[in-house]
Amino acid sequence: QVQLVESGGGLVQAGGSLRLSCAASGRTFSSYAMGWFRQAPGKEREFIAAITMSGWSVNYADAVKGRFTISRISAKNTVFLQMDSLKPEDTAVYYCAARPGSPQEMTFSVIDYWGKGTLVTVSS
Repeated sequence: QVQLVESGGGLVQAGGSLRLSCAASGRTFSSYAMGWFRQAPGKEREFIAAITMSGWSVNYADAVKGRFTISRISAKNTVFLQMDSLKPEDTAVYYCAARPGSPQEMTFSVIDYWGKGTLVTVSS
């Protein structure tokens, strides 16, 4: 059974940092891209960042470029999201996701697996 398990969420003040982790299990992810989405209260889920599990292709949403960094340890099927300079508008549930192929198209229709999410709250 495939599982994506997020961790690292919590409460942080504006300007602070958090590091999210997503550990995947249950299959081989070497041909996959893994990434992050978020869903704020009352809003649609949106793409944040993605990375190939082999190679070095990455993709970021404009809203987080320069503040968030995605990385991975392929041997452990684990991806990370380093979030710096956090803003109150970054408050959301953050979801890990995986799709076969490129991180350049992380649309809902191509996502094979989702995690259950971890809550990030940024206070002003």
